[in-house]
Amino acid sequence: MVVVCDTQPITAEGVRASLSSTDDFEFLKAVGSLAEAAEMMRTLQPDLMMVDKAFGSQAVLQWLSEMRPFYATTSVVIWGNSITEPEALRLLQSGVRGILRKSADSATLSACFRAVASGHNWMEDTLFREPARGDRYPRSELTPREQQVLELVEQGLKNKEIARELGIRPGTVKIHLKHIFEKTGVRGRYGLALTGMKDKGLIEMAGSSMLRMTPVAL
Repeated sequence: MVVVCDTQPITAEGVRASLSSTDDFEFLKAVGSLAEAAEMMRTLQPDLMMVDKAFGSQAVLQWLSEMRPFYATTSVVIWGNSITEPEALRLLQSGVRGILRKSADSATLSACFRAVASGHNWMEDTLFREPARGDRYPRSELTPREQQVLELVEQGLKNKEIARELGIRPGTVKIHLKHIFEKTGVRGRYGLALTGMKDKGLIEMAGSSMLRMTPVAL
């Protein structure tokens, strides 16, 4: 069962129409506020709850924090017209299982729902600011220090915190990051964190080989 919480009722109808062509999911209800969505999760416990990011990033993150006790029965998918890498990372860290754009077609929507229903994390690769480069270095070709810096970036540490952790200067951290960006072809620390999660099998990406993976608490 799927519940859609959206700022635009007509958009929810589009999801209903898309799901009508598949036997995998049943469109249960559309609601127009986060409060109504919370009530649906508490009372009906749908398999999937699809929430519009247009309610506001902070409001959605607060709602997700309050809904954590219900994640065992309901998986949350966030979609929006625009989702940045920092927002995507924060959403995944808040327990969201799927992230996609409102411009997604029916096939992408179904792929997201199927992955999430199977207990996996999923997001569109188009959420990255730059497409993944085919010539990027594997992690093993980073220097030991670069790997340490990368792992701390993936944990969400800032440059000063990384410098303190490793006993080096913040300027040295910047130099290591510059080399990591050049080698991986990824621009920005949030992109590094998301790419790291993908490489470790923590999220499936649209357009990838869709490898099966064990669900991981983020």
